[in-house]
Amino acid sequence: MNTTRFAAAPAYFPPGHEGMRCLRLQGFEAGPSASLWLGVSVILPGGHTGLDASPMEKHYVVLEGEVTISTGAQAVHLSQYDSVCLAPGEARKVENPGNRPAMLLLAMPYPP
Repeated sequence: MNTTRFAAAPAYFPPGHEGMRCLRLQGFEAGPSASLWLGVSVILPGGHTGLDASPMEKHYVVLEGEVTISTGAQAVHLSQYDSVCLAPGEARKVENPGNRPAMLLLAMPYPP
């Protein structure tokens, strides 16, 4: 069993993430995991990612606040406990359009 306390979760710094604090909860530098890793992003008002794709499927769950996720072709506004799954290779932009911070959980498999 690997336990990561939120207060001790290591930060990571993905490119193209502005106005965000990204923390690793499981996997990579947060400890062993066989198939996926978990992260939490705290997104300040106006914070966002670029419109980028990755070769792995991504799952997002809004824990607090509200976010908008856009694929370039469509956009969805998500509130607390709403979730979205993005297919491998599907571009996405995540942004916090509101005036309150948002917290977003990310689950993603390891790269091949």
